[in-house]
Amino acid sequence: MSTLISIMEIGGYPDFAPVYREMGYELVSVKSVRKALSNMKKRSPAVLVAEFNFQSDFRDRTSSLESILATIQGQHPGCKVIVLYEQEVEHAFARLQEHYHIDAALSFPVTMDNMRCALQQLQINSPA
Repeated sequence: MSTLISIMEIGGYPDFAPVYREMGYELVSVKSVRKALSNMKKRSPAVLVAEFNFQSDFRDRTSSLESILATIQGQHPGCKVIVLYEQEVEHAFARLQEHYHIDAALSFPVTMDNMRCALQQLQINSPA
């Protein structure tokens, strides 16, 4: 069974665990990028779902999400990435996308159907 790591730092949206399981993933749910990075040392995820939390006070980056995206690019290149973001910070999210590959981006509000469709697209577009 493939692993999906879900990082729910802030939340405020549905618990997508039933969708993840329905789609055939073993779920690892964490509340911080740091914990996700720790988990990634033990297992290589097929999918990462994370929030983009824009932090304008960061001098050299836009969010803590950059740390995990850099790790994925370097150590887990087959991992697919779904990012949830607020439309108000789409300009900052676009800057992030210039530097890191993101397979699917979902703006809030995200529904169970939105997540299911994003995961189905990842499975369709992944080589067998």
